[in-house]
Amino acid sequence: MGVGAFVEPLVVVTLLFGGAWVNRNTSVRFSLKAPSSRRNSSDNLESGLRSPNSEDGLLEDPQNRPISPSLLPSQESRYRTRKLRLFSWQKEVTSPNTRLHKNTFLSRVLQKLPFLVEVWYWALIYWVYQVGRAITALTLVEGTVDVARKHALQIIHLEKKLHIFWELPVQHWFLKHPLLMIWTNRIYSFIHIPGTILFLVFLFYYTTTSNRIDSRREHRDGNRINGSPAGPLLYEARRRTMAVCNLIAFIVFTLWPCMPPRLLSDKDVKGPIGKEARSYGFVDTVHGEGGESSVWTQNKFCNQYAAMPSLHFGYSLLIGLTVMTIPLAPQHQQSRHFNFSVRSYPLSTSVPSVRRVLCVLVGLAYPLTILLAIVATANHFVLDAVAGAMVCGIAWYSNGILLNLVPLEDYFLSLLRIHKPENVPVTAVDGLDDEDDYAVGKGVVER
Repeated sequence: MGVGAFVEPLVVVTLLFGGAWVNRNTSVRFSLKAPSSRRNSSDNLESGLRSPNSEDGLLEDPQNRPISPSLLPSQESRYRTRKLRLFSWQKEVTSPNTRLHKNTFLSRVLQKLPFLVEVWYWALIYWVYQVGRAITALTLVEGTVDVARKHALQIIHLEKKLHIFWELPVQHWFLKHPLLMIWTNRIYSFIHIPGTILFLVFLFYYTTTSNRIDSRREHRDGNRINGSPAGPLLYEARRRTMAVCNLIAFIVFTLWPCMPPRLLSDKDVKGPIGKEARSYGFVDTVHGEGGESSVWTQNKFCNQYAAMPSLHFGYSLLIGLTVMTIPLAPQHQQSRHFNFSVRSYPLSTSVPSVRRVLCVLVGLAYPLTILLAIVATANHFVLDAVAGAMVCGIAWYSNGILLNLVPLEDYFLSLLRIHKPENVPVTAVDGLDDEDDYAVGKGVVER
């Protein structure tokens, strides 16, 4: 691993903070000095009309306006109402109103660099998951390893009955092509985490930052360019989906540990179970001699018996489906229509826009590539990928459950005296206020 132990985390940090810079709010002028309360009380109502050269520290941004035009910051209520929902049950609760702290130093930093909030969310989601895996790995006993091996053999038996035991022929084919095997190892080891972060940076830019930019840009003919209709709610839903994926996966592999195929060839296991496990002849191409293991896939805190479900595939499917179905900006939606005739019968057809075709191709290619990588390297069974897809589906449609934690976040941010940026949807829905539900695409629920 050597240099990779330093370089790989550096790549992740660079992507995260590079994403913060790319998604910075250029309409916000940052100053170390917070706007005075007197200025706020007299000028804040006109914040939307100020020029970009305003000297206030904050500036021209819709999110800096009071909740109501009649409310000045000094008149903000100390508490706000949040809604808790679970299926048909719902309840209103009160939590601290963090808008009271919107002019603190950290709040102004976040208004200038809103993606830093996403960096925090990603770190929270990732490290809570990894710490859970580490605790599981450090408390493993020999009996758990034996159970994980039995579960792996049960999966093989089930796949044989279903006629989907394809792992061995797939790996044998890749082993016959060494160069392809090397790159497949690299894809497995190095793409999962950086690729996911790059997706988050892209999605935030496309759904949030690009709309902020496009709202100020005009065509040469004077017509305003329409930004992406996806809106920030789509990004927030996908971020929550990843968190729910982690939660479900942690529960599954804690209650039902499963050994990856690559560990079945252990020569030290005695008895008929060990003999059967070795008989399949799986090869550990990633961690073995000449492999391409990374700091993410090989360390003492990594739980080696968490093959079921495969979040490598679950995340890649989430990314692929999002890219395939992402709403395009109106100027990129135009389909081409062709009229022609066959034996004097007039016919017509339409071809999707180039950008939509590219979205579909990328959305299909990414999860298929990851699927081949996890199977060819003997890190997952086919059924692990199926389980990963199921986890993705459940999280996709139930991610809104995490919105019940928003009141706790209010208390946490209030304790730190921070107000995080509020990403305003592209299109408001008539009759719905800040607390109501509305959807932008599949899997998007309340703000």
